[in-house]
Amino acid sequence: MTNQNPTHEAALAFRALHTPGRPLIVPNAWDTASALLVEEAGAAAVATTSAGLAWDLGTADGDRLDRDRALGAVARIAAAVRVPVSADIESGYAKDATGVGDTIRAALAAGAVGVNLEDALYDGEGDDVGGGRGPLRPVAEQAERIAAARAAADAAGVPLFINARIDTVLRGAGGVEETLERAAAFLAAGADGIFVPGAVDPETVKSLVAGVEGPLNVLVGPGAPSVAELAALGVARISAGSSIAQAAHAVVRRAARELLSAGTYDSLTGGLDYAELNTVLGGGR
Repeated sequence: MTNQNPTHEAALAFRALHTPGRPLIVPNAWDTASALLVEEAGAAAVATTSAGLAWDLGTADGDRLDRDRALGAVARIAAAVRVPVSADIESGYAKDATGVGDTIRAALAAGAVGVNLEDALYDGEGDDVGGGRGPLRPVAEQAERIAAARAAADAAGVPLFINARIDTVLRGAGGVEETLERAAAFLAAGADGIFVPGAVDPETVKSLVAGVEGPLNVLVGPGAPSVAELAALGVARISAGSSIAQAAHAVVRRAARELLSAGTYDSLTGGLDYAELNTVLGGGR
């Protein structure tokens, strides 16, 4: 008998989007407006950026945001769009594996059918690489947290896509070999895909695609290979991360400074039409 639960069906649809060579392209969103614009642009799914979401709520990124506020934002996004939603839950908003399970239950209640779960530790001093992150979480400990996430989703009857983020490359904490070791352990623990921010060099990506026994997600931005190039290497998911939020906030700062200093408005050139925005952003569920 087919499970007709809408969340279950959305989770299956989201899972099916991860195809090596025909990657899911994710222009990450951070609030309902950005999520609706991403959906309107044709995205097959919406994924949140923890950094953009934290900034929107007036908090620094890096496990500074509490679970309820983070997932409250995810719930608003999921209620606004019609495509599947994946939530960036940082390192799980929890100190231990039991707490990660609680976070997964809350994420499912918020409407998420996928999550990003990272292996970074934070020292509470900020999120910049080399200035706020502690060492990577030990493999066994992170595997336990992923297993708890898997168990919570399975108990809810939802085939949640768990994207295990590995920060070896991003933080210079290891190369391909160390990344593959972590990936194997995390997939065995119940992860569905592997996310390796910082890995954009074609040879590195090629090695990771060959060595990871699951869909590979890479993070892109200015200077990274094109979507077509990454697809040809076998990547299954391409994320923009916080880069779109950073670009949007750059416009705010630039326009505000120009208006306050020069008294001119050139930075506002190219803005979206008011009526168009009113239609798109007023058209959520």
